Amino acid sequence: MGLATGRPLFVVLGVLLGHQFDRGYAKWRQSRVGPTRLPAEFLRITFETMGHLAKADGRVSEAEIEAARRIMQELGLSADDTRSAVEWFNQGKRPDYPLRGRLQRLAALAGRRGDLGRAFLRLQLRIALADGRVHNRERALLWTMAGEFGIGRVEFAQLEAVLRAQRGFARSERGRAERRRVDQAYEVLGVSESASDTDIKQAYRRLMNRYHPDKLASKDLSPEDLAGAQQRTREIRNAYESLKNRRGFR
Repeated sequence: MGLATGRPLFVVLGVLLGHQFDRGYAKWRQSRVGPTRLPAEFLRITFETMGHLAKADGRVSEAEIEAARRIMQELGLSADDTRSAVEWFNQGKRPDYPLRGRLQRLAALAGRRGDLGRAFLRLQLRIALADGRVHNRERALLWTMAGEFGIGRVEFAQLEAVLRAQRGFARSERGRAERRRVDQAYEVLGVSESASDTDIKQAYRRLMNRYHPDKLASKDLSPEDLAGAQQRTREIRNAYESLKNRRGFR
């Protein structure tokens, strides 16, 4: 955009802002914490705080509830853990919820692990952005949270910019196409989005053992059946690689 103006000052500003965005995105990528690595107390305080943040403007919207449920799915919570997370969310909505004390407890738990602090703040930002805008009371609470983890307002702005960009992408035609591709990958492997990385690996191995042409060589298949097995194998492998890259496991 700066280059399009033809004015050197705006070109320089564009480069600087783009560099800051890239740094923020890199930090966000580094801050992603898998569900199997999250301490139980981290989850509890995280969902309590989500409830407190969602209630900050006076009411909890359907968009905020849906965002919280999607996070539960993405973290791969079991049915029992999901029920607990819902209960924690509701506890956080109480007006007497001791936010500062809980944040200090979480900061002590995170210690020098900056990834936990950023992961926590990123999840809270997703709740605040669920209905399209961050209300003044919500922003004040988010700044309080960031301060407890030593995250300054510049870094906070970078995290918010990344999440806003992702939200905009998800609503674009390209983002919807990506969503369909991901949904299809889960369907091919026969697992849900809440499945753990281990579940996905096991489903992949099970299907490859069933459909790989080398496994079917002794069954004297017709050329048509063999071609179908090869096509199925390609679909399974592509689906697995897609989810592996998306989730970042090996």
